[in-house]
Amino acid sequence: MSSNKFSDEFKRDAVAQITERGYPVREVSQRLGVSPYLLYAWKKRFAKNSSGEAEKDTEIRRLKKELARVSEERDILKKATAYFARDAK
Repeated sequence: MSSNKFSDEFKRDAVAQITERGYPVREVSQRLGVSPYLLYAWKKRFAKNSSGEAEKDTEIRRLKKELARVSEERDILKKATAYFARDAK
């Protein structure tokens, strides 16, 4: 069996079905016509590359939540400043 039988894109998609979409290895193996052992090897090879991307996505989501919170706090402070400035006159 040749190691170049499947493209890297095909292998990455197969790994994504397991890691990102949550399909069982056995199901993906049967659907794609490859052995489960081969899928585990691809997962070991390609999951390391995608884990960095997953960490980045997690960090981006965290930062977006923090930005929303800080923006809300800023808006509250602006309203409070306007309220107290109006009372000071």
